Amino acid sequence: MSLKEEFDKVAEDVKNVKTKPTDQELLDLYGLYKQAIVGDVNTDRPGMIDFKGKAKWDAWESRKVLPFASEGEFNATVETVRQFQDGIGKELHQKLLQRAKMKKNWLEEWWLDTAYLEVRLPSQLNVNFGGPASYLEHCWPPAEGVHMERTSLHTWLTLQYWNLLRTERVPPQKAGNKPLDMDQFRMMFCTCKVPGVKKDTIHNYFKTEREGPCPSHLVVMCRGRIFTFDGLCDGQILTPPELLRQLKYVKERCEVEPEGDGVAALTSEERTRWAKAREHLISIDPHNKTILETIQSSLFVISLDETKPYSSPENYTNVTLEALTGNPTIRWGDKSYNALVFSDGSFGSNCDHAPYDAMVLVSMSWYLDQQVKQMGGKWKGSDTVRPMPLPEELVFTVDEKVLSDISHAKQQYLESTKDLQVVCCAFTAFGKATIKQKKLHPDTFVQLAMQLAYYRVHKTPGSCYETATTRTFYHGRTETMRPCTQEAVNWCKAMMDPTCEVDFKRKAMLVAFNKHNKLMSEAQDGKGFDRHLLGLYLIAKEEGLPTPELYMDPLYAKSGGGGNFVLSSSLVGYTTILGAVAPMVHHGYGFFYRIRDDRIVASVTAWKSCHQTDAVTLFNNFTSSLHEMLHLATTSQL
Repeated sequence: MSLKEEFDKVAEDVKNVKTKPTDQELLDLYGLYKQAIVGDVNTDRPGMIDFKGKAKWDAWESRKVLPFASEGEFNATVETVRQFQDGIGKELHQKLLQRAKMKKNWLEEWWLDTAYLEVRLPSQLNVNFGGPASYLEHCWPPAEGVHMERTSLHTWLTLQYWNLLRTERVPPQKAGNKPLDMDQFRMMFCTCKVPGVKKDTIHNYFKTEREGPCPSHLVVMCRGRIFTFDGLCDGQILTPPELLRQLKYVKERCEVEPEGDGVAALTSEERTRWAKAREHLISIDPHNKTILETIQSSLFVISLDETKPYSSPENYTNVTLEALTGNPTIRWGDKSYNALVFSDGSFGSNCDHAPYDAMVLVSMSWYLDQQVKQMGGKWKGSDTVRPMPLPEELVFTVDEKVLSDISHAKQQYLESTKDLQVVCCAFTAFGKATIKQKKLHPDTFVQLAMQLAYYRVHKTPGSCYETATTRTFYHGRTETMRPCTQEAVNWCKAMMDPTCEVDFKRKAMLVAFNKHNKLMSEAQDGKGFDRHLLGLYLIAKEEGLPTPELYMDPLYAKSGGGGNFVLSSSLVGYTTILGAVAPMVHHGYGFFYRIRDDRIVASVTAWKSCHQTDAVTLFNNFTSSLHEMLHLATTSQL
């Protein structure tokens, strides 16, 4: 049977089913053309789209909008979808298939452009991810007078990880028995986003030893000033005592000399404005371009921050807030990795999201955490310091316009960051171990608790994005998994109904669990639909066609489409590493979390200027939901 015949058969079957659709059959509207494999089948061989009917028409249902729709809205949307199916959607899908034949990953370039490089919002707060280091849970609790020594060891360990990547000794990761694409790991070091008037670009200077020389210099920022020095001496990584000498030199100079101009603050500006400011900066002195290239190509930035955001294993709020909103004059917002060092001996990070996803940094952060723990937080090697050049200060030539641009950038950044509310706390009553004893998936447990918390606070379902990795495919990034299913909403309603019996609530919870697990598995296997819908939209845009009605349907945005999810969530893993992001929309929340055997730590963000949302209230209801769910699981003897 030909591809067209298979499609026609499935399409006819779907039409027959839809002559008398039930609500359940109409629950997955935006599962339109759900694609089993678009991109590479695996990372170790050229990719092929599956031409055996896997561009599924059988997902032509509406499960993703029903929770957000009135009856009238729902019926109108169903009609819009059917028109799309029978009309332009079919044509766009065929064009997408042709694109997939020509590229190993049809989405890669598009995703980078639309999700990151074409975005004009200030990216340091709205795009970057950041978070606290977890060393304070073991060897490095907050303390006075220790941060420089700790920074030297932290930098040395980071250079060790860079060397592992250079020598290709970081083991390939797997999801079960499936290898994960490791390309994003090339982007952690020697990488920087460069602003453009209409579109940014990513400059990556990293090379493995087999590929050739790689930049090895570091950049240190302190009190608005910028310094650089080589992380190698005679081809060998500087030892912690040698790094300490270099770092102390920078710190001591900054303590006794005037503050710098803070040119780094320009990276926190709106992207087009920053691009024009950068062009002007280069125009007044060619040496400024050399300095910019030195920063762009550097391994990473070390930010010496004088803040003391005292935090604890139970409450990471202060350090997480500083990681996301700290001093813009001592971090380069476009760098793939800013290592943040606070004067109370705690650490954090702030990273540009464009070149890689957070789980890549989590891998290195977990390595660093375990190495610090293994070493007891102390260097036990030689104290010898070899002769080497002192750090060089990078001083931009500036004029009144540059100084005015810096002032404007700092002002808009301050106004924006003052609006961000952050709560980052540990729930310590139980964790992964107890949840697994109940034979429930820990991530799904947390997601449903979050859904219940949102429903309890807002009395309505919350359109939700959960990150699903697609790194089993060539250069895969992420797919959207939508946790706000009708099954989850039905369960939330049952939990809020005092007349519902425990057994009914238990069964509703299990149904919601099963649906969530199924959708997550599909998304990770390339069978999600949000990226596919994006592809159809971009095909229409490239062809100069009018935007299809589907994408202008009110329920498309209301259900989260077009980047309108009110809950932007992600599991950061089962280690001690945690991150945070700003909410995706003004009336929404960011919700990142990590799950340990004995605890669940969540970072919740909201915008203070939105009076509908409050991160503290959501977190408190989240913890209550966790207790309720465990009680339900226990009393029902799951």
